[in-house]
Amino acid sequence: MTSALEQLRVHLATIRDLHDTVSLLAWDQRTYMPLGGANTRAEQMATVSRIAHELFTSGTTGHLLESINVADLPPDSDDARLIEVVGYDFEKASKLPAEFVARQSRLRGLANPAWQHARAESDFALFQPHLEAIMDLAREHAQLLGYTDHPYDALLNDYERGLTKDQVAALFEELKEGTLPLVRRIAAQGQTGRDACMHGDFPEDQQEAFGKLVASHFGYDWSRGRQDRTAHPFCINFGRNDVRITTRFNPQWLAPALFGTLHETGHALYEQGVKPELSRTPLERGASLGIHESQSRMWENLVGRSRPFWQFFYPKLQQHFPERLGQVDLDTFYRAINTVQPSFIRVEADEITYNLHILLRFELEVALIEGSLAVKDLPEAWNAKMQEYLGITPPDDAHGVLQDIHWSGGMLGYFPTYTLGNVLSVQFFNHAVAQHPQIVDEMARGEFGTLLGWLRDNIHQHGRKFLPNELVKRVTGRPMDAAPYVQYLQAKFGELY
Repeated sequence: MTSALEQLRVHLATIRDLHDTVSLLAWDQRTYMPLGGANTRAEQMATVSRIAHELFTSGTTGHLLESINVADLPPDSDDARLIEVVGYDFEKASKLPAEFVARQSRLRGLANPAWQHARAESDFALFQPHLEAIMDLAREHAQLLGYTDHPYDALLNDYERGLTKDQVAALFEELKEGTLPLVRRIAAQGQTGRDACMHGDFPEDQQEAFGKLVASHFGYDWSRGRQDRTAHPFCINFGRNDVRITTRFNPQWLAPALFGTLHETGHALYEQGVKPELSRTPLERGASLGIHESQSRMWENLVGRSRPFWQFFYPKLQQHFPERLGQVDLDTFYRAINTVQPSFIRVEADEITYNLHILLRFELEVALIEGSLAVKDLPEAWNAKMQEYLGITPPDDAHGVLQDIHWSGGMLGYFPTYTLGNVLSVQFFNHAVAQHPQIVDEMARGEFGTLLGWLRDNIHQHGRKFLPNELVKRVTGRPMDAAPYVQYLQAKFGELY
């Protein structure tokens, strides 16, 4: 007779297939689907999401969970951890009616094409009614899930289990204290034009070829992935054997596609590295969005913006763009890619000012959820905070409030995980180098096997098996600590400036 655990695995595999189908529909929507298909696609996604939710919250799931004695399983085994995660997910999902899940999916399916159109036209009014509906739904979502102190806590928990609004606010205060004096010292120098070599004629085909070269060196498996164009870069997967990245190109500016590709490759390496035994289960994805962003930010910044990395790759980049970079020396290029200056677009921000972009979004999201800020007033509030934190005002909505895809997907509470990722990227990288000092020398030779191997052994293979805080302690021996990140920024940019 088949055991309850085996029955549960079969049951969960079916549900995972349905969720992967929704993801595949979303990938097509953001890459190839004609705008005219928006309404039909929204209904398709709503139907499949509802069926998956009904199946997961059914009595079958509850009965199978109750039939398994977790005490009989080794506490750190895949099976024991699977039961814990499924139990948590089941309790949480059971609070959401199937009708709500379908309505949520349908709204997101309609909002994303509307956002794409509004961004292309740089007209917030085209997206405003969709965002108003999304905010109403987000408040309803928080009420259904429940919370102790603040509705934003319930939304954060969708991406970072256990994180609270107050903890995020405290982290931002620590980072501001540690980095704002450096930002002001750099700004006082008034240096401009350091990144001039990054602007000019950079044909898209050569940008794409170089990005794929780097992704291959990192270890991205193209037999289990692909790259496509989109309005806002993202990584998405339908299981560990189909992990796709996307990007957008600016033929007059090298940085966005270059570092965007490195960033999304970092996400993809994580998903491709989950061990096969976790396939088609709720454990077959990252531990949290903060852990996920630690991987993308590590490969983008600690590796991709480092001097050793470019000692190997810069001659190859010059071969791709001889007219623009042939006469530019390595030191000039290294300083160019690490230029510190306020920017309108988050994904194009330097390492120091990047967290100010996240702080801005965090504060606006909290105000929107509380109701102290109306959606119609969001562009004005956005521009005011850009002026307050970065000293610049966006020239239009596309460079301001419409630049990110997240709100069109209902992803309220997602943005703080980028800052968590920044902090954890340094904590993880420092620990990897402490155990394997050759990593830095290998980077200068275009070799990343030791670093990737360490990440696979310590982080990637486990998927969602461990809670994020637990995983950080297991890997580094201590909880998340912002101090190494601040020290990294001070040392790197103190030397550059």
